[in-house]
Amino acid sequence: MNALDSSADLRAALSEIAGNLWFSWLPGARALFACLDPARFAALDHNPTALLAELSDDELLERVPRDDVERVLTEFERERARGTWWERSGEDDRFLVAYFSCEFGLDESLPIYSGGLGVLSGDHLKSASDLGVPLVGVGLFYRNGYFRQQLDSSDWQTERYPENDPRLLPLHEEAATAVVELPDESGAFHDVRVRVWRAQVGRVPLYLLDTDVDGNPDWARSITDALYGGDRQHRIRQELVLGVGGVRVLRALELEPTVFHMNEGHSAFLQLERMRELVEDDSVTRGAAVQRLRASTVFTTHTPVPAGNEVFDAWLVERNVAPLVARCGFTWDEFVALGRMTPAESGFGLTPFALRTSTYANGVSELHGEVSREMWQGLWPERPVDEIPIGSVTNGVHSQTWIGDELDRLLGAEEDMGTPDFARAYELRDDELWSAHVAAKLRLMRRLPASFDPEALTIGFARRFATYKRADLILSDPDRLARLLADSSRPLQIVLAGKAHPADEGGKALIQKIVRFTRDAGSNGRIVFLEDYEMTLARELVQGVDVWLNNPRRPLEASGTSGMKAALNGVVNCSILDGWWCEGYSPETGFAIGGEWVASNDLAQDEVDAAALFDVLEQQLIPTYYDDRALWLSLMRGSIARLGARFSTNRMLVEYVESLYLPAHRDLLQQLQAA
Repeated sequence: MNALDSSADLRAALSEIAGNLWFSWLPGARALFACLDPARFAALDHNPTALLAELSDDELLERVPRDDVERVLTEFERERARGTWWERSGEDDRFLVAYFSCEFGLDESLPIYSGGLGVLSGDHLKSASDLGVPLVGVGLFYRNGYFRQQLDSSDWQTERYPENDPRLLPLHEEAATAVVELPDESGAFHDVRVRVWRAQVGRVPLYLLDTDVDGNPDWARSITDALYGGDRQHRIRQELVLGVGGVRVLRALELEPTVFHMNEGHSAFLQLERMRELVEDDSVTRGAAVQRLRASTVFTTHTPVPAGNEVFDAWLVERNVAPLVARCGFTWDEFVALGRMTPAESGFGLTPFALRTSTYANGVSELHGEVSREMWQGLWPERPVDEIPIGSVTNGVHSQTWIGDELDRLLGAEEDMGTPDFARAYELRDDELWSAHVAAKLRLMRRLPASFDPEALTIGFARRFATYKRADLILSDPDRLARLLADSSRPLQIVLAGKAHPADEGGKALIQKIVRFTRDAGSNGRIVFLEDYEMTLARELVQGVDVWLNNPRRPLEASGTSGMKAALNGVVNCSILDGWWCEGYSPETGFAIGGEWVASNDLAQDEVDAAALFDVLEQQLIPTYYDDRALWLSLMRGSIARLGARFSTNRMLVEYVESLYLPAHRDLLQQLQAA
């Protein structure tokens, strides 16, 4: 009997594939599950583990293509055995990075992410697997994840929080546990138990912390309930579990990272626990402990928007961490000063705290690095702006996650798995490239109203609906827009998607404004808003539209990665010169809206940028698409070949390793040798 002829063996083989998130990017794995029951697989958010739980043994024996299972298993084994970039580097085998983030967007089947920060974190882990970089991820397991978006009868966003059942997710429970001391509402401290779920991301383990544990009081069990939910007390508890609990979990797993990477400030309290270990457990002096801590820490800041840099009331921080601070050898005044730019401030900021306790810090694009140095110069008042120790590593995207299947087959598999090379795009015949794009566009059209034409120029706009991203900029001149949408000879159609934070009334109002315009006569049935933006829809959009639109208020877009995903697929970017597009733009790769000028007020900036946007559409973009197909195909090729490799997370991670991780690792070893 063939090894896969029994239902038990077949289920075991499929469970092995479903249990490693390689299934989300290695060839053929996701398609294997989709073919078993396409409708059910889609309804289960493309979750292989949940699908297997619903299929009977008889259904498996009847439906599973054995050759495809063996082919995917072979692909998994080939990937495990493949030599990696890190192995060829010959670096120190003591090197290990602990990468902390409050959200990880790995796949729609593991819904513990909200948007760009989480997807960037997920892509970071996937590239660490591809490159073989010794790295472990640390995050939280949210029982209710992030919200699912629905619009009510008034077109207002409402939020629904479905429960995540770990038994039906690609997770494995670890034997290791940890305890974090946290106060209840009366201020009395309790030992909060933390269990650990592991998501295997190729070669890289991601450890997700969960307080929904028997024996914990109800308030403690609810700490890891939902991403970005709850009041300030709830939020600080989450971040203490992530930071303090995360370090303790790593110790329980007998892992000894030499580099700690804080991806945004949410995990900054990990520095308190590391300080306590050094001072209390290892009897290191406080001064030496601070130096060792700083030397081995990398901090990435992701936003120039003040609201994105979390600040807590000082009394709330004291209530939650005062005992731990005392164990580190700090007075309260000494500690709270670490979270303030100036003594006159009253709160405790996680970004200043992270910057003061990290030798290595970076923004996520060249422009964001410049903005960050200006924002945080007050932490180093004796230094000129250009000497502030905040560099930049421009974000990227994980190529194999985001590239369309048809285009991927044309470009050929990337065997080396170092920085990918997409120069082959220049060799593709016009009909090959256009056919691959049309196939992706037709896939997207299945989601769109019948009034949408697959041959019409289609613009995509999809991202978090924060007001500074100006989703409604294109609505600022309704008459001019209506003329473009009503043009039968050069039709234009627009697809929008995105979620507003549950507490962001301005962002929700933007969604309502756009949805109402889609029903206005001026829309001509050529604008649609797609609800419940998540990774499946994101892939279809960045692969299937013709143009990717991005029009934030400069310089508030730290990086942006959706446009990178679009460029990888030959989708042409049309963007304000902000974030990554300052580095990516050239006349050979897309269109720039306006220039680098920044007005003194938002209203003036919006007026100038709106006029520039319509000028680009009317005078450059639409004529090129309809009248000069050769030039349009050249823009597509330039996007793939020039931007695909440059803005990949493989390139990004190599840069992190060479410019931040290895220097931090070596600094720590030097300090340990000198001690």
